[in-house]
Formats: sequence, C-alpha cells, structure tokens
Amino acid sequence: MRRLSRRATEDPGAMPDATDDGPVATVASAARTNTASRLHAFNRFEIKYLVPQAQADELRTELGRHMDEDAYSGATGYPVTSLYYDTPHLRLYWEKIEGLRFRRKLRVRHYGTADDLTADSAVFVEIKQRVNRVTQKRRVRLPYRDALLLCSPQGYAPVGEISSREHAFLDEVTALVGELGLRPTVTTAYHREAWVGREADLGLRITLDHRLRGRDRDFHLASESLNRLTLPPGLSILEVKADERVPTWVTDAAARMSLDLVRISKYCQSVQAFGLAPRSLAHAPDEVDEVLRPAPDQAPGRHRVTSARPTTPTGVDDAPSRQGAPTR
Repeated sequence: MRRLSRRATEDPGAMPDATDDGPVATVASAARTNTASRLHAFNRFEIKYLVPQAQADELRTELGRHMDEDAYSGATGYPVTSLYYDTPHLRLYWEKIEGLRFRRKLRVRHYGTADDLTADSAVFVEIKQRVNRVTQKRRVRLPYRDALLLCSPQGYAPVGEISSREHAFLDEVTALVGELGLRPTVTTAYHREAWVGREADLGLRITLDHRLRGRDRDFHLASESLNRLTLPPGLSILEVKADERVPTWVTDAAARMSLDLVRISKYCQSVQAFGLAPRSLAHAPDEVDEVLRPAPDQAPGRHRVTSARPTTPTGVDDAPSRQGAPTR
C-alpha cells in the first residue's frame, strides 16, 4: 500500500456523511491490537455547564434517576488523555476563539492511565469539527505508534485493504497535517464519569470531567512530566450531548441547581494556561472568569479565579485504570 500523500487529491472537507455507520474494513496494522480498526462518526448537539464540587453528588443523583452509567464508567469513571495538534501560529485555536462556523481540531486520544499505554495500545485519532451548531466527530482506532505516524510529517502507510471511508479519513488527517503544518501543541487530561440515556433518551450522553490539567511539552501520552491545572480544582465540566434535542429534565435540573452554561474548550483552556495565546490579543472574554467573578455583595476576591493562570501543577495521571475504551 502506498504511503499517504501529504497533499490529498480531494478537498479534505469533502467527507462521507458523518451519520453513515456502515461496516468499515480492518486496517492490517491493527492486528497488533487484536481488534479491528473501524471508523466511527457521530453527529450531535453539545452544551456545557460548570459544576462546583459541592454540587457534584446532587448532580449524580439527578442523572441516576434518568440515565444509566456508561459501561466503561462504572462507579469511579476513567481517565482520558489527549494530544492536540495545531499550527505554529495556533490557527485552530483562533478559529475556535473567533467562533468560525466551520472549524476543526485534530487530536490523539487515550482512554486509561499512563501505565496502560504502550506503542501497541489502541488509541483514537480524531477530527472534531463544528458545522454551525452541530458538533461532528470522526475517529479511527489505531495502535499508538501508527497514530503518531499518521499525525506526523513522516506519514502512515496502512498495510492491506481498507475501506474508502477509512481511506478518506486518513487522507483528511494527512492533508491537515501536511498543508497546515500541524504539530503537537498541548495535552489535556481529566477524569471522566459518563452516563447514557435510556427509553426516550437513548441518544443522550452526559459526561462529568474532573481535575482538568495539561502540559505544553513532553507530549508522549505516557510521560511522567508534571501537569498544570487548567481549570480551578473546585470546578468540573458537565457536557450534555444529544442527537436531536436536550431533554427538558436536563435543562430544568441545571436551572434548579443554578449551573452556569458556558462555552468552554479544554484545548483552549490548556493553550491559555501556558500563555501560548493570551486572550487579550483577541479581545475574547473568558466565560469561566466571568462565572467566578464575585457578586457585588461578596467579599472582593472571595471566588475570583483566573483560569489562564492556573494553580500549582498536579502530578501525573494517577486515576484508576479502566479496561477497554469507550465507544463515544
């Protein structure tokens, strides 16, 4: 099989319908993982809330009334670590900050602890894109070494027959890396709890992410380098992901608990935390800072936290290992 060209012959944005979930052939190199490599695609709406630690238990109880725990989450959740790619001038970051109607991000994602990760471990190469108000995610499962090759100037040469859909996705990644000059920029890590909808809410998925942290160097996902908090430690991010609509009980519960609806990107939080792109350059307001700003009747500084200047670094990802990888 030829090595994929660094310049795709087709428009990298011209991809198959993200809702097409037909069978996809196995990439031969995936035999090292004893699992088939498949292209997965998701189309959904997303909204996010900030959740103070003091309200987390109340939220879990509310979610438990309407949803089931994700099969990989259980009672304790699982760790997630991602490596994000961007241009030397942070083009993908600025597209998010400026609110472009069509924008993309490229990342390599690992579910599990650093101790679980080897060159042969299965990870996901993902393109997450926003088209107007809809979030689309496409990803392929590869051994870690092949995922890094795919996202590097060296390129990745799959062996054996692969489907046209998967080949198109690999070409799109190749084009993004080659034409935009993408390179590793920051990592993000957090501990995730997840719930899935039931009955009328089968398309609903809700996640609660804690201990958001990252680094701007030592990009190996199993590195023992220290991470820095990218969100105040007393806050978690609740993500509500729905195929068509967010159920009324979700928004009612958020309103009852006075949760703040925010537009927040974990990638952008890491970029800002390390001073790679100060928000003031784009005159972009930071919603986290605004939420944490003290009310007029509160003592000055009581709740004021600036997420762009995180607190002291945390250690390496020490969350408990979970077997398997979530499907979404």
